[in-house]
Amino acid sequence: MSTSMYPIDAEGVWHDVHAGATRGGAALFLDRDGVVVEDTDYLCRVEDAVLVRGADAVIAAANRRGIPVVLVTNQSGVGRGYYGWGDFAAVQQAISSQLAVQGAWLDAVYACAHHPTATGVFCHPDHPARKPNPGMILRAAAALDLELGKSWLIGDRAIDIEAAKRAGLAGAMLVMTGYGENDRLKAKALAAADFAVRFGTSIADAATLPIFRTELP
Repeated sequence: MSTSMYPIDAEGVWHDVHAGATRGGAALFLDRDGVVVEDTDYLCRVEDAVLVRGADAVIAAANRRGIPVVLVTNQSGVGRGYYGWGDFAAVQQAISSQLAVQGAWLDAVYACAHHPTATGVFCHPDHPARKPNPGMILRAAAALDLELGKSWLIGDRAIDIEAAKRAGLAGAMLVMTGYGENDRLKAKALAAADFAVRFGTSIADAATLPIFRTELP
């Protein structure tokens, strides 16, 4: 299937910015699998797209307060040929539909299919958009005029936390709903004077982050 119908740039990175996206200020960056939806290992079926409890409420709260919400997800399953961009798009639509029930939405979605063992154009030893590289975060910042130094990220892997640090974010939260428990020590080691690392049971704990401290009731 042709990829021309999907929002993919010249480097093969998915970049979908919502037409009415909130722009400017501090943003909330989210990994997808294990954070927003349950991790099923290479999620590619609509019926398997199940929101993590509390994800819709957190995203809706950010939406109401004018905090841009940006999804940044590695999708090596596309690069390895396990599924295609069409499958990814269908899953994203399912996620968006579930979020909409609570009046929530994603302002932008970035996905990188590159991987060292991928095939064809997606085979790359260290693509700048693939986490732990900060490429997707930096692209979103340029597109939405974001203040990275005040922004936060929620992820379930140390590579998510590292990407946030390398992008210059204020900090990141590692959650336990995906692979977080396995990566706790690696994530903790990334903390620095200018980069905070916090831990949460799930995305529902986002209310404790500084970006939300004065935003949530």
